[in-house]
Amino acid sequence: MGLKQNLHNLKEKYKGTKMAPAFNAIHTFLYLPNEVTHGGTHIKVADDLKRTMNTVIMALIPVLIFGMFNAGYQHYAAIDTSLRADVLANFFTWDNLWIGIIKVLPLVIVSYAVGLGVEFIFAVIKGHEVEEGYLVTGMLVPLIVPVDTPLWMLAVAVIFGVVIGKEVFGGTGMNILNPALTIRAFLFFAYPTWMSGDKVWVYDAVNRTGTADAISGETILGSYAQNQEVVYTTFDKFMGFIPGSVGETSTFLILLGAAFLIFTKIGSWRIIVSTFIGAAVMGFIFNQVVATDIITESSKFYGLMNTVWWEHLMIGGLAFGAVYMATDPVTASQTNKGKWIYGFLIGFISIMIRVFNPAYPEGVFLAILLMNVFAPTIDHYVVQGNVKKRLKRTKVKTA
Repeated sequence: MGLKQNLHNLKEKYKGTKMAPAFNAIHTFLYLPNEVTHGGTHIKVADDLKRTMNTVIMALIPVLIFGMFNAGYQHYAAIDTSLRADVLANFFTWDNLWIGIIKVLPLVIVSYAVGLGVEFIFAVIKGHEVEEGYLVTGMLVPLIVPVDTPLWMLAVAVIFGVVIGKEVFGGTGMNILNPALTIRAFLFFAYPTWMSGDKVWVYDAVNRTGTADAISGETILGSYAQNQEVVYTTFDKFMGFIPGSVGETSTFLILLGAAFLIFTKIGSWRIIVSTFIGAAVMGFIFNQVVATDIITESSKFYGLMNTVWWEHLMIGGLAFGAVYMATDPVTASQTNKGKWIYGFLIGFISIMIRVFNPAYPEGVFLAILLMNVFAPTIDHYVVQGNVKKRLKRTKVKTA
């Protein structure tokens, strides 16, 4: 008897019980559902929630693999800086990938195991089907945290994010905040020393034993915030050969993922483009402020304020947030005009937080969470504006 038949027998055995959703979820994850629609008129399309989630995961896989190589490269480059002289020759090596496997893969496993475990528990308790929403969240979470994040800490944050960020609102499709960003925000405010500074972005950098050989790996944003010299080239910043969260460093691969999501009509190009425009505008404004000599080099705001506006688009988590986070169809604006406003404000506020909060120069995730809250309000006023325009046209025609 095959696996499929065994699963089908278990589904029939536990049909109508609280455990039914768990077995249904396993069956539909491995095989196509064996139910069909009955009666009435139906519109048949090729996509469903599971296929949509899988498409996003496909767009994230190159970023994940690159992040695994980068975890090892940053570790060895921090020990031997001569490796940075020929980054292409020293990047894609087995030693680098092995570091990524032992550090990044456990983050992915814990994220999925804990998150899906919570989903299963809620499905059994509430008696509804297990939802596919966490398939993407489970992949996003390991990509937006430092490589040395303790696994127990990640597990606690995932439980908080899934329960408080999604399940209390009714599950997938009902949440007002992006669950992955809720998890990241919880980590930042609950364990700030593990989410910022110069000892968390490179594997083995956090030396808790007090020995003298601790590795330092400050991010570019951190260096700018402290008015320090940045040794990375534009090529390094764009391709991603820099310290940072696991999946946020390679702007090149993120843009390829954006093209794939736009081509498959999963991601909103309006939100992505407007986010970059908003960030560029805010960065340009700060550049003009520096040009007037109002802000001097002695100011704690000078480093990031003086950063060329287009460079802001390549460093930190701006690109990753714009492509994979801001475009979340549940928490983003739904109207076309609202998407332009929503994305523009995310980019604008992100750079503002970067500059005015040197202690936490990465502001994109907080900006997205803030705009998640205001997305319904933006859509409301856009809809009301359209209603008023139509009423005016009606009055003109009847006059």
